[in-house]
Amino acid sequence: MIPSLPPLLAALFLLAAATAAGAAPPRNVLLIVADDLRPQLGCYGDPIVRTPHLDAFAHSALRFDRAYAQIAICSPSRNSFLSGLRPGTTGLRGFGTALRTAVPDVVTLPQHFKQHGYRAAALGKIFHVYAETGLGSEDDSASWSEPLWLPTRPAWGPEQEAVRLRLTAEARAAGREFKRSADWPFAAALEAPDVPDEALRDGETAVRAAEFLRARAAAKDGPFFLAVGFFQPHLPFVAPKKYFDLYDPEKLPLPANDTPPRNAPAGTLNVGMVGPNFHGFPAPERQDAAFKRRYLQAYLASISYMDACAGRVLAALRETGLDRDTIVAVIGDHGYFMGELGSWGHKHASYEMAVRAPLLVAAPGMKARGQGTRALVEFVDLYASLADLAGLPAPARHEGLSFAPLLAEPARLWKSAAFSEMQRGGRLGRAMRTEQFRYVEWIEKSGAVVARELYDHRADPGESDNLAAVPAHAATIARLEKQLAAGWRGALPPAKTR
Repeated sequence: MIPSLPPLLAALFLLAAATAAGAAPPRNVLLIVADDLRPQLGCYGDPIVRTPHLDAFAHSALRFDRAYAQIAICSPSRNSFLSGLRPGTTGLRGFGTALRTAVPDVVTLPQHFKQHGYRAAALGKIFHVYAETGLGSEDDSASWSEPLWLPTRPAWGPEQEAVRLRLTAEARAAGREFKRSADWPFAAALEAPDVPDEALRDGETAVRAAEFLRARAAAKDGPFFLAVGFFQPHLPFVAPKKYFDLYDPEKLPLPANDTPPRNAPAGTLNVGMVGPNFHGFPAPERQDAAFKRRYLQAYLASISYMDACAGRVLAALRETGLDRDTIVAVIGDHGYFMGELGSWGHKHASYEMAVRAPLLVAAPGMKARGQGTRALVEFVDLYASLADLAGLPAPARHEGLSFAPLLAEPARLWKSAAFSEMQRGGRLGRAMRTEQFRYVEWIEKSGAVVARELYDHRADPGESDNLAAVPAHAATIARLEKQLAAGWRGALPPAKTR
């Protein structure tokens, strides 16, 4: 790469050099991010959800069965995997602070590709952008070759959107901005408008992504890094009616492990719904099984809608022939509770259901197509992995490990643990998932460990019983305490297996 060349000229230089040398052209990257998507997809073994497009994609990809976010909150999770840095390094564990404010010299994942001649573009929610909640935008303009594109279609159907617009106008006429705290309860959490896919924002995003791919195929103007962010299945659960019709709420099973873990420390789990932010939500004591099934139906419908939108993008990739030279990664930003452990519509926790999310990766020439891997991987690995698969240098600063070798050998020896963290009630929860256990230490500002959690996934995959205080597990606690203290570097596999 010649550093002084503009990105487009640099890309054309690389393409011409590769052609002259008889080498393969640079690989494009398509990154699809879904919000609040837990691994509830058909390709992950769920027998109820309808996700035909991502299931079909999984036949050409490697399915990561144990992939973990570093924190179960939208903004800091995205900041982590887009920077290759962990929340403990950036200090970002919540909303409101942009990544570059916390780490001014950061080179983000798309920025790394941009610096190596790629056209880097973002459509939809990649960094945290969610204006309807009043949380604002944390987009990073230095990451992209062109301004972030956001959908203009509404988050709700026509009736709800009309109410939002009216209340927004009334708020502004009164001399104040439309804010979540005062105005958000107008909105329905669940809505099934009888509209086409593109009438809502994720459908519009899919159309724009397909247009981008067709334009790149026609122009042949060098490699691209395209990030496509879908808002669903984040609340509000709004999807065209046809996706709600896929599910009969009366036949949807509710989770069996619907109470908080036994002997768990107080305050580690939010067991309420986010319903108070929306109208039409009954109080917790009146949330009966029928209501919960309707709520679950809406979440599943939102997943199916997102699947259709992702399918539209993947179809355009195939139709243009770009799939032959494109690395594709599909990721959810963290997990989600839908009644498990008694928590509904929430994720701010350190439990398996909160931090485990889907990850599907396909690359030209990969050997492990249509397979799954049980290797422990972390979302912070994504940066180094995509650079590795594209043949780019490793990022100068990152705290992940390229999982590219797993695309050739999914069963190879890999990390011994995955790490995450969460702040709750003034305490920091540092969590570690090993082959068998989930171990959590809750730490006060003084640095003292004030509580512990231990879950044995061989005997208790639902994490229903905290074993930390059981004397028979004292030796296990002592061993895991040392392993957690050693951190992510201590969990890396031997160099010869990487």
